[in-house]
Amino acid sequence: MVNGIPDAAASGSPRDVALGPTLPRHVAIIMDGNGRWAQQRGLPRIEGHRRGVDTVRMVCETSGELGIETLTLYCLSSENWKRPRAELDFLLALLERYLVEERQLIMDQGMRVQTIGRRDRLPAGVLAEMDRTIELSVGNSRTRLVLAIDYGGRDELTQAFQKLGREILAGRLKPEAVDEAMVASVLDTAGISDPDLLIRTGGEMRVSNFLLWQISYAELWVTPKAWPEFSREDYLVALQDYSSRNRRFGGI
Repeated sequence: MVNGIPDAAASGSPRDVALGPTLPRHVAIIMDGNGRWAQQRGLPRIEGHRRGVDTVRMVCETSGELGIETLTLYCLSSENWKRPRAELDFLLALLERYLVEERQLIMDQGMRVQTIGRRDRLPAGVLAEMDRTIELSVGNSRTRLVLAIDYGGRDELTQAFQKLGREILAGRLKPEAVDEAMVASVLDTAGISDPDLLIRTGGEMRVSNFLLWQISYAELWVTPKAWPEFSREDYLVALQDYSSRNRRFGGI
């Protein structure tokens, strides 16, 4: 248990996990701990990111098998631009390669890919492969895979408020007409249900500017395991723990 939040290591044998009847419609994951995992093993930080791709594949396959409606992965945050240039270049190249090499798996799984976040700072190669994958998968009807790329929750909200402000200044919208549904409609995630479960690997107890509006009522599940060592069994334990919770949404 990490600060009162159950994790796989404290839940008995994960292979014996029996999932409850209530699975989350939308799972969002902060894939943390790649670099630290590598450094603890005497490896370069980039090796942790490379190994993390295997975990992404596992989570996508498992989500598809279980019928999870939406899976959102925090791939690149707006704060990641502060990292050393060599690591950042590797992350972008890895992302571009992922969009190509995992494309067949995405199609075989019937996943529909979408992205949230800024586009103006991404290299042309990443944008091209991203758009190609989105285009090819648009007709798929199973799990929706949302990749948060150059994404930050505060930036998303700032842009949303600017959109609404322009509508008000143009006289097309009255300030008192702005409600929660209208704000949600101008976010990157418009049309996507809010996350029911937020998973964070790596043990850090924060949400790191991820889906700040959308996770208002999400259940949190944190494990000290780094992303490269997060297993299918760990994922199933997180889903089982979610299923056991009583979600009251402010009620009794």
